[in-house]
Amino acid sequence: MATVYESIENEKISSLVFPKSDVLSRNEAIHQRLSELKMALTFGNLDYFKIKIYFEDNQSKKVVEAKVCGVTKNRVILNQGIGIPINRIYRTFKFYN
Repeated sequence: MATVYESIENEKISSLVFPKSDVLSRNEAIHQRLSELKMALTFGNLDYFKIKIYFEDNQSKKVVEAKVCGVTKNRVILNQGIGIPINRIYRTFKFYN
């Protein structure tokens, strides 16, 4: 059975509540996530791609389509300074504008 992710707009992310626990448990998956986020930042800065970010808040699994403007130690920064905790992100997927 496929996992269902609820689509959400960037602007609504700031009202979400994020638990502190990581959604990933395997070290390989955690390293892969960080690599994908760094690549998403590069593509976002070059203005080539929007990124689908699959993540989970305290209610459900969600997906947002956005350009990544920054990656800090703990957060991914999207347009308008909206952030998602890295530990709540499952994966990213790039697609052309």
